[in-house]
Amino acid sequence: MAAPMLRCLSRGRWCGTPGRSGVLPLGLREAHSGAQGLLAAQKARGLFKEFFPERGTKIELPELFDRRTAGHLPQTIYCGFDPTADSLHVGHLLALLGLFHFQRAGHNVIALVGGATARLGDPSGRTKEREALEAERVQSNARALRQGLEALAAHHQQLFTNGRTWGSFTVLDNSSWYQQQHLVDFLAAVGGHFRMGTLLSRQSVQTRLKSPEGMSLAEFLYQVLQAYDFYYLFQRYGCRVQLGGSDQLGNIMSGYEFVHKLTGEDVFGITVPLITSTAGAKLGKSAGNAVWLNRDKTSPFELYQFFVRQQDDSVERYLKLFTFLPLPEIDHIMHLHVKEPEKRGPQKRLAAEVTKLVHGQEGLDSAKRCTQALYHSSIDALEVMSDQELRELFREASFSELVLDPGTSILDTCRKANAIPDGPRGYRMITEGGVSINHRQVTNPESVLVVGQHILKNGLSLLKIGKRNFYIIKWLQL
Repeated sequence: MAAPMLRCLSRGRWCGTPGRSGVLPLGLREAHSGAQGLLAAQKARGLFKEFFPERGTKIELPELFDRRTAGHLPQTIYCGFDPTADSLHVGHLLALLGLFHFQRAGHNVIALVGGATARLGDPSGRTKEREALEAERVQSNARALRQGLEALAAHHQQLFTNGRTWGSFTVLDNSSWYQQQHLVDFLAAVGGHFRMGTLLSRQSVQTRLKSPEGMSLAEFLYQVLQAYDFYYLFQRYGCRVQLGGSDQLGNIMSGYEFVHKLTGEDVFGITVPLITSTAGAKLGKSAGNAVWLNRDKTSPFELYQFFVRQQDDSVERYLKLFTFLPLPEIDHIMHLHVKEPEKRGPQKRLAAEVTKLVHGQEGLDSAKRCTQALYHSSIDALEVMSDQELRELFREASFSELVLDPGTSILDTCRKANAIPDGPRGYRMITEGGVSINHRQVTNPESVLVVGQHILKNGLSLLKIGKRNFYIIKWLQL
């Protein structure tokens, strides 16, 4: 590895080639004038939890984002996302919202995919070592995460404009700089700047060392690579702030110490809160309770319903954390909710804002169609639903493609779809009212299917047996 890059920064100013800057149109009338409009505003929303180092965050960090003292130059902020799965999940959203708020204030942000660090495994917040991933799997996951991040950034740009000039949103992968490194050269150049006592003192390390399983060398070195990421982005992009979940504070501290030791410059860390389940468990892949942002893993309808189901005691906090709505508007929404709690207005607004950010306007429209079709028995909604939406809505449902022969009856349909048993028992299930087609109960097994009633104009039929067993039929050659 070449010797560490020479410093090219003075306080608050980047004197090399800055990161890619873009001008994005945007729109909710936030007040982002100076430090009070950014750091204090997000602290008030509950999005920014901790600032590091403590001694510098009362003056130096606010000055960094105050355009009057920083010469109107945009700053650069980054957050890392390890590709341990092929999708982001709701647990990642707050860090992304943090990046977006900086971007909306005119600063440049970097979403860093950890194509290299994911192979070591971050020990933070874990009681045992992560399952090792093959290099090919990590590369595939990294590509998927890049696509997911870029899609979210595009939805943000297209649907949440506020009329201001935004900073850029850049996606990088740390494997691009570690692939060129030689192990011994890297350790010789970097390793001497880390003290073992300091690394061992991190809470994440202490917790693992005291566990029955212990801690591997690969996991232990994770914080060294994350610290180097911060240094690399500082040198190449003038990045002075690292954003991360509150469980990342130890890694952020290592990065601060490494950058400060090599350059003498001030850098900072900001954490966002972790989102937990009602039982207090961190939401994520490791805990087995992830709500994914990839449509193939969690549909727009399922994401929408996750937020619609939030309890009254958490919905105001979530509106502040997960949306760009101004605080006065959130206060107004909650005031109306007190008068009409049965309408679940805050939950619906929260669900709509998040689903639109994650899946775009089409995804939100799809979620609403599915909601109408399932919970309000809307025939109109069923008629315009696509095959994909029906399969997403009824993930456990059997899907059949059938040819509509002349004279096909309700009994024929149920049997071809393997929805009822053969013989008298299946016949009685229909006559006794246990079968419905497109939310309408049918009781005559010999009735011939009618296009427009039993078969919707999109060529689909939704067959329900009992209370929970759904069968989707796509009719061919209509």
